[in-house]
Amino acid sequence: MISRLHYISQETDEKSHLDNIREACEAGIDWVQLRVKNKELDEIEEMAFAAKAICKKHGANLILNDHVEIAKAVKANGVHLGQNDMDPVEARSILGDKPYIGGTANTWEQVELLYDSKVVDYVGLGPFKFTETKENLSPVLGIRGYSNILNNMIIQDIDIPIIAIGGIELEDIFDLQLTGCHGIAVASLINNSLDKKETLEEIKLLLPDGTFDDSGENF
Repeated sequence: MISRLHYISQETDEKSHLDNIREACEAGIDWVQLRVKNKELDEIEEMAFAAKAICKKHGANLILNDHVEIAKAVKANGVHLGQNDMDPVEARSILGDKPYIGGTANTWEQVELLYDSKVVDYVGLGPFKFTETKENLSPVLGIRGYSNILNNMIIQDIDIPIIAIGGIELEDIFDLQLTGCHGIAVASLINNSLDKKETLEEIKLLLPDGTFDDSGENF
């Protein structure tokens, strides 16, 4: 099952990706996306192995942003692919049937294409609003954008979990749930929190089910 709360790793002023992943997992996060940009592949692979060990210790799933071959090497639980990353069909042929594959979308047409691929397990739809954690930001959707796309999904009988992403704060979660989103993905909301466990509990109260349903190995 796809978790309703996806945590996306960041480097912050005093903490590395791995530091923040460890703290997030200790707070109760069960779905981690390791998102590393602008580093060499061998460094990303080393970080991925370390992140996998942390996630396994805490019963969390590790999803690797891009880098399908590294995901296979470290036996990550899946990959998340942006619009300019590997084609999901090719990724599925490399990873096999079990690992999760998520795809990024900003428009209704992109959601349709990911669904029609028949290999994508969930769609990260966004950005909800402006965020400094991502370069080359796509047009902001806002609540109206999400509502329009989710309503189109109902009309077209398209059933795939939608994960909202992009600058989401606590006060946004309830309204996003009303649009029909399966869940949310957050980075700064948790990484910048002084009490990650308390923040996580607040998030879970706003989600229909913030718990994770399947912490088993995917390889």
